[in-house]
Amino acid sequence: MPVLTRLIPSPVVVDISRGALDDLAGLLADQRISSNGKLAFAISGGSGAALRERFAPALPSADWYEVGGGTIDDAIKLADAMKSGRYDAVVGLGGGKIIDCAKFAAARIGLPLVAVATNLSHDGLCSPVATLDNDAGRGSYGVPNPIAVVIDLDVIREAPARFVRSGIGDAISNISAVRDWELAHTVRGESIDGLAAAMARQAGEAVLRHPGTVGDDAFLQVLAEGLVLTGISMSVAGDSRPASGACHEINHAFDLLYPKRAASHGEQCGLGAAFATFLRGDREMSMLMVSVLRRHGLPVLPADIGFEEDEFVKVVEYAPETRPGRYTILEHLDLSADQIRDAYRDYAEAISS
Repeated sequence: MPVLTRLIPSPVVVDISRGALDDLAGLLADQRISSNGKLAFAISGGSGAALRERFAPALPSADWYEVGGGTIDDAIKLADAMKSGRYDAVVGLGGGKIIDCAKFAAARIGLPLVAVATNLSHDGLCSPVATLDNDAGRGSYGVPNPIAVVIDLDVIREAPARFVRSGIGDAISNISAVRDWELAHTVRGESIDGLAAAMARQAGEAVLRHPGTVGDDAFLQVLAEGLVLTGISMSVAGDSRPASGACHEINHAFDLLYPKRAASHGEQCGLGAAFATFLRGDREMSMLMVSVLRRHGLPVLPADIGFEEDEFVKVVEYAPETRPGRYTILEHLDLSADQIRDAYRDYAEAISS
């Protein structure tokens, strides 16, 4: 029999360590990504200015572009500004919005992307998706994986702790998302990629079961690695399925129904994962998720992020509309508003006991 293999789309370089950015130019030259430092940097207007001041002297051939926001228009403007520069690569230096804009712009002009994350708010830093606001609300756009991912833990420590907490919620939600994928496989015969599922689940489990806190280097290392592996799992699957189930449907419903009041992506996904896991009947895992989320200061009830019971019922009822065709525990149970309310009250009682 022939030996069959497959190539896994992944970055050429993944550097997650303290001081990883001390010699960014040297790292890119050593990996033959850019031998002469001819790079286009995408940065924010706020913290990006300080980062530019720090790195510009070592990168005299680089050009710096300030990203206006996280919309599709911002990404297109960025691509238009960069397209005549004859660069070796685009470097997205910042948080999720900056990296997503840089991803889209790099894909549009046919250049590789180097993702330099300054916070760990979600798994998008290494995913084949750019999430950008548009006239309809928010869209997901397919893009190539970054050619390199650099995460300096010293820089991560300087970011507000809420960004790390958001990443924790996003990583833990993988466990619920994979269970939804397995449900779709069992009930509807949907194809499931075992490697992608294993990568995403183990990334979530590593964060869930790590005893450290947001101030520990060892914990930050595990979280950063988990978010990178989650992004790669989506590339392996060719879909967001390994990291997006009922948890993300609930998150998107919060964003669409209450755009001015929504919490962070990871906060909503963590809450959604704990509730979806409870709906699935896995009370032990749901309670473990709740315990860990609480330990890290994340919400476990809608009231924790300023929402009433009726508003949460509306969110859960609307959630399946955010991903038509996706089958999760929400579509499987197909609960009425009254049934969602009853289930939520059972969940709230269980986590308060």
